[in-house]
Amino acid sequence: MKRQAARLISVAAVIVAAVSGCSLESLSQSSGVVNVVVGYQSKTINTVTAGTLLRAQGYLERRLADITSRTGTRYAVRWQDYDTGAPITAQMLAEKIDIGSMGDYPMLINGSKTQANPLARTEIVSITGYNPKGALNMVVVKPDSPATGLADLAGTKVSASVGSAGHGTLVRALQRAGINGVEVLNQQPQIGASALESGQVQGLSQFVAWPGLLVYQGKAKLLYDGAELNLPTLHGVVVRRSYASSHPEVLAAFLQAQLDATDFLNDKPLQAARIVAQASGLPQEVVYLYNGPGGTSFDTTLKPSLIDALKSDVPYLKSIGDFADLDVGKFVVDAPLRAVFAARGLDYDAALARAANPSLLAGDPAQASELWLDGTDATQTVATPTDLLRAVRDATARGAKVRAAYVPDAELGTRWFADKAVWVKDGQTYHPFGTPAGARRYITAHPGSVAVDYQEALGGSV
Repeated sequence: MKRQAARLISVAAVIVAAVSGCSLESLSQSSGVVNVVVGYQSKTINTVTAGTLLRAQGYLERRLADITSRTGTRYAVRWQDYDTGAPITAQMLAEKIDIGSMGDYPMLINGSKTQANPLARTEIVSITGYNPKGALNMVVVKPDSPATGLADLAGTKVSASVGSAGHGTLVRALQRAGINGVEVLNQQPQIGASALESGQVQGLSQFVAWPGLLVYQGKAKLLYDGAELNLPTLHGVVVRRSYASSHPEVLAAFLQAQLDATDFLNDKPLQAARIVAQASGLPQEVVYLYNGPGGTSFDTTLKPSLIDALKSDVPYLKSIGDFADLDVGKFVVDAPLRAVFAARGLDYDAALARAANPSLLAGDPAQASELWLDGTDATQTVATPTDLLRAVRDATARGAKVRAAYVPDAELGTRWFADKAVWVKDGQTYHPFGTPAGARRYITAHPGSVAVDYQEALGGSV
């Protein structure tokens, strides 16, 4: 009865605060409840271990409940969902969000904008997911677009969220290729998707899961894979330093919960994808493209290669606007995560040194492919893309329906949809590529090889 009365008092306090306009901080002080406000992006697949999956599984709430049982301190978690990192940064700057997850460029902007305010100043405390080559960002065009390479976008309009990782990839790719005359329209991902479909723009450069989603829906085709830049792209967690200093136990609980979510995703990727799909509204097949084995590397450690990548991003951010100098080395703080690893009896330095994706298909990672048949609770691993084509053909022949099939790009290694890939036949072997440009490079280097469409590849894989 006492606990029930306490809950009723707590609910009443929240209602009074809402009506009277009291701040969360004043509510916390008056009620004895510590508020934890988390900003996340439900549709940004590579932050799910600090967002969508974390929330759906209740890991943070359980970790905080453990603290409550030991100390009596109560916690109230509020989740705020956004499409990009920019509004999370704005809320952290206003001291209204305590912990947030976002991509590499937004994290740097976050650090730059908040550092002048001691109460808003942030630090990076963990990684959610990363790709060592940069495959998390892509440029897509309409399915019927004549464009077959980045050069074909010269003189056109391309949608991107300025300051996002997708925009950074576009700028760097155009600069590296010496392509000029591309007009960038600053749009939120869903607005850009509509603009591409209506023909208002000729291309869209975005972060996951937008490129994969649009291609899966048949609304776009892949033109450029950010992995061509061969520069790591990453997503991570930022926290307000003042909040972490006042409530170190909350940050520790959050990082523990993130490890819970990371372990779950790497151990049960298909189940995790279904949970994320239900919570985000994204198709399971798209979520599994990125969260499945061989997709994004979900690893919390703050690897030196990723920190170096952040440092290399700074010139781009300075080129697009007012970006205050930021000491990236001091912005990244690994002490809280190291402490959490130690509390679990884990070797942080050993995990830091591991470069391999924690979740891979059995066999050669450069060849292993995956088949997901409708109505099944498990996927099938096949040794090579050519073997996958045979498996798809045989499954279809016996009346089974293919839900999704995934192959690694033969050049870049990026996990992609088999039926959306550009296939090249070289003798009796079939090689999948994400983009026409990749297929052309292979054909040029291998005389006698020829491009074929997916149906031709299926028919020829006897």
